[in-house]
Amino acid sequence: MKRKNKSLISSDLNSVIERDPATSTKLEAILFSSGFHAIVCHRFAHYLWQKKWHISARLVSSVARFLTGVEIHPAAQIGHGFFIDHGMGVVIGQTSKIGNNVTLYQNVTLGGTKIFSSAGKNTGKRHPTIEDNVIIGSGAQILGPITIGKNARIGSNAVVVKDVKENTTVIGLAAHEIQKDTTNKDKFCAYGLDFNTIAQHKNQKNIKIEKKKNIK
Repeated sequence: MKRKNKSLISSDLNSVIERDPATSTKLEAILFSSGFHAIVCHRFAHYLWQKKWHISARLVSSVARFLTGVEIHPAAQIGHGFFIDHGMGVVIGQTSKIGNNVTLYQNVTLGGTKIFSSAGKNTGKRHPTIEDNVIIGSGAQILGPITIGKNARIGSNAVVVKDVKENTTVIGLAAHEIQKDTTNKDKFCAYGLDFNTIAQHKNQKNIKIEKKKNIK
């Protein structure tokens, strides 16, 4: 396990040199890269989490957040060669799964949306899966148990709530009203998203499209 962690940290360090034009040596990365500091702390916190030392793992994670401005839940699974550029305001949730050679920029959120189910609190998969070689631009919000395919590119400030195919670039923010509901105004929805409402909206939209096709 120790050898594996050393290998992961070594690949994380190399990723800083490879992808950050402002960092030319390993010493610079070790001293000044807050993203590298955050992932080193996470490797240790994740090790503690796997050993069932959850309080200790959360403590390490909290200290790392205080020092780096990056919040990574100890349970999050992260592959090798992970790089956070500028390392501030990044949030990676508990059930996130990140592949190899992934790059995140500042203020990216990998958030969970399916927090409550009809049976109560949902502790299952509720955060994104990011596959290998993905780049996620600054301010992007990747929300829910969706999958971002290999080699995908997510533009800055994009809000992504559905799967992205491999080798695809997505950009933009297109917020629009899908429902006006005053009966459930006290209902809590993580990140403001109720996936049941979104599913109903998609069904209604598909029905309208089918009706237009039939008329033609």
